[in-house]
Amino acid sequence: MDLVSKYQGYVGRVFGNENSGSSEDRYCDNSYIERLLDRISNGVLAEDRRAAMAELQSAVPESQAAQLAFGAMGFPILLSVLKEERDDLELVRGALETLLGALTPVAHSRGPKNEVQPALMNSDLLSREVDSISLLLSLLSDEDFYVRYFTIQLLTALLTNSPSRLQEAILTIPRGITRLMDMLMDREVIRNEALLLLTYLTREAEEIQKIVVFEGAFEKIFSIVKEEGGSEGGVVVQDCLELLNNLLRNNASNQVLLRETMGLDPLMSILRGTTYKFTQQKTINILSVLETIHLLMIRGREADPGKEKNSLTNKTVLVQKKVLDHLLMLGVENQWAPVPVRCMALQCIGDLIAGHPQNRDSLASKVLGEEPHVEPALNSILRIILRTSSVQEFVSADYVFKSFCEKNPDGQTMLASTLIPQPQLMTHAPFEDDVHMSFGSMLLHGLTMSESNGDLETCCRAASVLSHVLKDNMECKERVLKIKLEAPMPSLGGPEPLMHRMVKYLALSSSMNGNDGKSSGSGNAYVQPFILKLLVIWLSSCPNAVQYFLDSRPHLTYLLELVSNPAMTVCVRGLAAVLLGECVIFNKSNDSGRDALSIADAVSQKIGLTSYFLKFDEMQKSLLFTSAKPTLSRKQLTRSSAASMAEIEDVDENEAIDLKNDHAMLVSTFDSQFVNFLKHLEGEIREKTVEIYSHPKSQVAVVPAELEQRNGEANGDYIKRLKTFVEKQCLEIQDLLSRNATLAEDLARTGGDGSSELERRPSAGAERVQVEALRRDLHEASQRLEMLKAEKTKIESEASMYRNLAGKMEADLKSLSDAYNSLEQTNFHLEKEVKAPSSGGAVPIPDVETLKAEAREEAQKESEAELNDLFVCLGQEQSKVERLSARLMELGEDVEKLLEDIGDDPGLPEDEED
Repeated sequence: MDLVSKYQGYVGRVFGNENSGSSEDRYCDNSYIERLLDRISNGVLAEDRRAAMAELQSAVPESQAAQLAFGAMGFPILLSVLKEERDDLELVRGALETLLGALTPVAHSRGPKNEVQPALMNSDLLSREVDSISLLLSLLSDEDFYVRYFTIQLLTALLTNSPSRLQEAILTIPRGITRLMDMLMDREVIRNEALLLLTYLTREAEEIQKIVVFEGAFEKIFSIVKEEGGSEGGVVVQDCLELLNNLLRNNASNQVLLRETMGLDPLMSILRGTTYKFTQQKTINILSVLETIHLLMIRGREADPGKEKNSLTNKTVLVQKKVLDHLLMLGVENQWAPVPVRCMALQCIGDLIAGHPQNRDSLASKVLGEEPHVEPALNSILRIILRTSSVQEFVSADYVFKSFCEKNPDGQTMLASTLIPQPQLMTHAPFEDDVHMSFGSMLLHGLTMSESNGDLETCCRAASVLSHVLKDNMECKERVLKIKLEAPMPSLGGPEPLMHRMVKYLALSSSMNGNDGKSSGSGNAYVQPFILKLLVIWLSSCPNAVQYFLDSRPHLTYLLELVSNPAMTVCVRGLAAVLLGECVIFNKSNDSGRDALSIADAVSQKIGLTSYFLKFDEMQKSLLFTSAKPTLSRKQLTRSSAASMAEIEDVDENEAIDLKNDHAMLVSTFDSQFVNFLKHLEGEIREKTVEIYSHPKSQVAVVPAELEQRNGEANGDYIKRLKTFVEKQCLEIQDLLSRNATLAEDLARTGGDGSSELERRPSAGAERVQVEALRRDLHEASQRLEMLKAEKTKIESEASMYRNLAGKMEADLKSLSDAYNSLEQTNFHLEKEVKAPSSGGAVPIPDVETLKAEAREEAQKESEAELNDLFVCLGQEQSKVERLSARLMELGEDVEKLLEDIGDDPGLPEDEED
């Protein structure tokens, strides 16, 4: 109760101030409020209590002082009446009306703006009372109409002043939401109040949204909309659609439930029949339906594939329900539709085709109008871009082409293929004659309209569309490079490339600005950024486009002047600096004066690298960059904002509104995608600058005289002198590289990382050179290490071979050692045997002579036996010889001669002797 005591202290200070200046002394008397509360609390007669309640009921809403006095002491008393006096309807009604008056701000209150607001303090006090919310919710079931009506009004006032506390309390009360949902089936007045309460209650509370949907909110909402007449209905339809949008906003589960239960046909039925008459309330209702369609198509974050899939499914179902036809009718064909409706419809078309190839193809195939005046829908949307007088309508139509061309190379190529220059007569034709033109012809017509009327606004709008066609598509960039436009007058020369014409318009827009940099004509505040954006996208990753741009020498000169011109805006100078950087990083030319190094030198000489890189930092810190958004910003449509959105006029004449529209055009150009693209380019430009100034030129124009051999100089002396010269030149080159690298890196960081970064790394260039030298030393050391590894492997193989040989020799040596040991043992045993007889004397010694005689006799016997066998063989052979000799003699042969020729038989053994 510390808050109540502080509140009572504040009330005492208010009533203690004699100079409060209130004209209602009776109501400002603290004792008067206290007496009334005492009569209500302690009165005996019912009539007296009712009279006191009536006086309190009329006193509290009249002044802030009475509200303060009541808040200090009255809530417990009136809540007690609501609990215990339920049978006394008059007293209960008076208590509810008094509580409502205490929570409603006094309309005619006076005082400083920073003064405490009693209504807010009373709302906080009431929400802190124990069981106050549950008591009020229980009163919704009362049979009395006024009790229910004042109760729901009181809850609405409490929610308006203290939303978070009431939301928490309702979630903790069983069937709290259910009781509120039941009020939608009550009488019309109570239903409307309950609808408004639920609208406030579901704005930020996701848990309450789920419970409301579970209680059948979709069926009840569309039932009320149908009962009220759809888009022709009043503010009740607006409240229903706002509640529907609260339930669908960023809630994929509720969207799936709606799609699979009720379907999307009820939304289409609201859009049907909205053709001619548009009242303010009807406009608001249609805007609410279009916001519902937009919420169904919002793509989720990349890290949330569930929401992304749900969004694609919703887009597919919406196209199947013919929503594209309704949107084209509201945004393109219907000339009676208010500007906000046309803008919202075009934005929904852009959402419908974004990231959905089938829907993009459906839009590309759509034709509008009636025979014979029919044309593709994309042509009609392009005409809106070129003709509309409303900046909001241009931004919305441009968003359609951005969504169509994004990640759609086939669609970009299709549009670029129609870019065919028209004859000179068609180029200067008025817009009314462009009905029969192709898309590309109409776009080129818009790009060159300034030739006849000097107004570059149409040119910059067409340039925005062309930038979408060229983005990230090399084929389209190369195709458009070949487009040549005829000169405005034959005397001014032959055809010139489209790129050169755009640079000429950029220079023309600069000349239309005064010395102070402000535009002297309408639309020129954003002409230069739009054309520069086109050129930046065109030159990105396209060396041929860079070459085309640099083919005209004045282009580079003008760009250098544009960057250094202080009269230009921060945005223009920054984009021109980016364009110069692209001429460096995407430059593949080797021609002197147009290569990357020459461009960098020109920037360094004409602008200075420090000043050049500061242009990037100034642009990054500008409001356009810091407030960049990923898509078109849309305000949540509520009762308070709907009326203002429905009252946008077609033509804005007020100067302040013109400035606001210029800002809206620039914001549409500098979305988060383009801003991130520029940041990426900036990093590449800084790195390329460092690289250029860290490496020497590839060619040497002058050969020093020291390289020539002198007359009479020996070859050895000449070689030594050359070596000394080369060493000196290497040292000088290393020093220059170090200085250039340090300069380039320091300038690249100027304004980006701050001076502290420069102080932390004062010798970054020298470190770069040292790192290069260390890298070369490391490479040489690695080569030497590989050689040492090879030698080590060879030595290890040889060592293994010798190790095996040593093992074998060791094995042989061990074998010999074992044999020697065996011989030693044998010898030892023999010696032992020899020494044994002499020591023992027991073993008899045999007679050697006897043994010899026995052996000789045995050998003689064996010899005699062998001789006997030999003699027998010889006898047999002799008989064979004799028979053979006789036979030879019979045949007439000389046997003696044959025997002489044969000689002695060498095979005969000689006599052996012992």
